Amino acid sequence: MTKSDTSHHDERIANMTFASVYPHYVNKVEKKGRTKAELHKVIEWLTGYDEEKLNQLIEEKVTFKTFFEKADLNPNAQLIKGVICGYRIEDITNTLTRQCRYLDKVIDELARGRKMEKILRSE
Repeated sequence: MTKSDTSHHDERIANMTFASVYPHYVNKVEKKGRTKAELHKVIEWLTGYDEEKLNQLIEEKVTFKTFFEKADLNPNAQLIKGVICGYRIEDITNTLTRQCRYLDKVIDELARGRKMEKILRSE
């Protein structure tokens, strides 16, 4: 059985800063032979943030709540499915937590060597 009640950590996720997690994303993908440019490409696909805007948000130390409120989420983001951190993404009811898991999932797929065209889902 996969967990779907994320209420115990929804607020913690909302208040975490993107800047505090970003270095872990970079480290995760580079350790697996992928590049920071590829990381930025998947983040831009999901959020609409180019590298300049991403750096600005990191500098401003925005929370994930603000990060996703300002994002122009890709309409194909709902095609991101599967389990991440023990939770089935499509069953997560909290919108922000689901969006954060979308981000976690595409970064995880990048680190695992999935082809870019598969990560950047198209219909």
